[in-house]
Amino acid sequence: MATRIRSLIRDVPDFPKPGIVFKDLTPVLLDGAIHRDLCASLAERYRPLAPDVIVGIESRGFIFGAALAVELGVGFVPVRKPGKLPWRTRRQSYALEYGEDMLEVHEDAVGPGARVVIVDDLLATGGTAAAACDLIRGLGAEVLEAAFVVELSFLEGRSRLGAVRCHSIVAF
Repeated sequence: MATRIRSLIRDVPDFPKPGIVFKDLTPVLLDGAIHRDLCASLAERYRPLAPDVIVGIESRGFIFGAALAVELGVGFVPVRKPGKLPWRTRRQSYALEYGEDMLEVHEDAVGPGARVVIVDDLLATGGTAAAACDLIRGLGAEVLEAAFVVELSFLEGRSRLGAVRCHSIVAF
């Protein structure tokens, strides 16, 4: 399956800024069979771990995370950019190449001891994923693993996640 997914990922040069080669996953979403198989593969991996909830990181993590949650029959929690959630939130800041950003989650999204899998489309430097892990652990939950469709391994994002186990389907 990784070969099929890799063949669909489109490189977009100089997006979102010059010098960046963006890995566009929308062709994967356009192929219903691949998208279904990808979600089924993730479900097969995580069903034995019995997560209580799947956490998806804004925004493409919502696509894969919500589908995985449905497949497993568990809840889905969105982790969002600031100001997008209507209820009381917890925040976690993280460093960007030039500056800082934040993620938020509803403060009652997961409880102490909840078993969580965090999902996003892509692991690059690991800053966003690390912030999401810190945010969820700050609510008392256990992060079982972080899952990514694509990993840019040359950026060494796994190293930012410390002891959190990572799974990626395609690595570049």
